[in-house]
Amino acid sequence: MHFPGGSEPRLVDAAAKQLSTLPFYHSFWNSSTKPALDLAKELLEMFTATKMEKVFFTNSGSETNDTQVKLVWYYNNALGRPNKKKFIARLNSYHGSTVMSASLSGLPPMHQNFDLPAPFVLHTDCPHYWRYHLPGETEEDFSTRLANNLEELILKQGPETIAAFIAEPVIGAGGVIPPPATYFDKIQAIVKKYDILFIADEVICAFGRLGAMFGCDKYNIKPDLVSIAKALTSGYIPIGAVLVCPEVADVIYSESNKLGSFNHGFTTSGHPVSCAVALETLKIYKERNIVEQVKNLSPKFQDGIRAFSDSPIIGEIRGTGLMIATEFTENKSPTDLFPPEWGVGAYFGAQCEKLGMIVRVVLDLIIMSPPLIMTPTEVDELISKYGKALKATEERVKELKAKQT
Repeated sequence: MHFPGGSEPRLVDAAAKQLSTLPFYHSFWNSSTKPALDLAKELLEMFTATKMEKVFFTNSGSETNDTQVKLVWYYNNALGRPNKKKFIARLNSYHGSTVMSASLSGLPPMHQNFDLPAPFVLHTDCPHYWRYHLPGETEEDFSTRLANNLEELILKQGPETIAAFIAEPVIGAGGVIPPPATYFDKIQAIVKKYDILFIADEVICAFGRLGAMFGCDKYNIKPDLVSIAKALTSGYIPIGAVLVCPEVADVIYSESNKLGSFNHGFTTSGHPVSCAVALETLKIYKERNIVEQVKNLSPKFQDGIRAFSDSPIIGEIRGTGLMIATEFTENKSPTDLFPPEWGVGAYFGAQCEKLGMIVRVVLDLIIMSPPLIMTPTEVDELISKYGKALKATEERVKELKAKQT
């Protein structure tokens, strides 16, 4: 049986068929194509965490979050709120690499030498419980503190200046950081209190990765705007999309009617080939129940990797669904790090590669996001290779310590 992995003939066929029917048409001046209209309808029906009314297509997650900023500014200008323009994102978040989306991202290396972040972007706490909780603080207390800090930031800046808050349901590229208990309930209450839009960046989480169709479903997030991309075509062809709630869509529609047109878009927004592939991808996700597949498989994956938590070189293993991170530290401490020149993470990654497995290495952090179509046998193989690479890395750290003494 085929799944949308690296060789799904149905996705190739969908692209070929569309290329031979209508390879391209733009989406400006009230124009569109059937695949774009069909895909918009499908996405609005699929996203059920809260009602969405309109879809705006882009070509990537970065373009999607870039568009979010413009839509929010346009919305507030239409409402006569020219000062309500600032965005709040989280430290360690990743939202893209354009000027706007890299500014939203809370990763300092993305800002260095690029004159970023832009002055209208503020960053609040990273919700990483293990790293940042105070002694004796429960997850719920930690979430309360972070919500209070967010409220303080809003009040300090002036609620009339804050337009939107953006968050990934699970922080992805910033280290696979699931939210602590009650976090999103408390954060949503604060942003609602001050009439601040909530943007859910679902670029990594959507379409089954967490064992739910969307991260918003898993964490009871009710956003005003949603960003999607990546798995929308299983990565086969570039596409991104913004989902817009009725309240925001109606204001934008009314204002653009006054101005005569809505002057934002890209030449290949809603590209018919991308949309045709996306439609077939969503069909396959549904037919083969990819969400149930991940839900059934992820406990084996999570438990199998977490079984190595007692390793003397592992500080924390964290994740959910088919996303997991391993952070190498000394003494189980978030602050007791190995010397950078030891390259512990890179050594582990190299051992995995020797065994025929590729992992993402970010300094001494290892990120694994395996295919949603894995079989239980393949999970066993992955865990076995992880264990062998870990054993070799433990030996390496022992050697390096011995040299120090």
